[in-house]
Amino acid sequence: MLEKNIEMYFNKQIKKMGGLSRKFTSPGQRGVPDRIAILNGQVYFVELKRPGQKPRPDQLAEHRTLAKHGVKVYVLDSKYAVDVWLENLKGATF
Repeated sequence: MLEKNIEMYFNKQIKKMGGLSRKFTSPGQRGVPDRIAILNGQVYFVELKRPGQKPRPDQLAEHRTLAKHGVKVYVLDSKYAVDVWLENLKGATF
């Protein structure tokens, strides 16, 4: 399965739940997560990958930078991972 298929699925599922999914680009800054998802008043940074694929070194460096500022990046590598992540969000309390 291609990453773009997982990304399209992610977008569809977020929209179905009433949320927003925006492509994240930051000119001049490599390795930023693919998507910013907004759901139930919360903001999430999400990196989407093909099954079994891991983030590149520049992406991991950016994830660490965001973590230093209290922000988690979720890495999802399948439709199943998207479904599990979204199901976990449904049960979360903020």
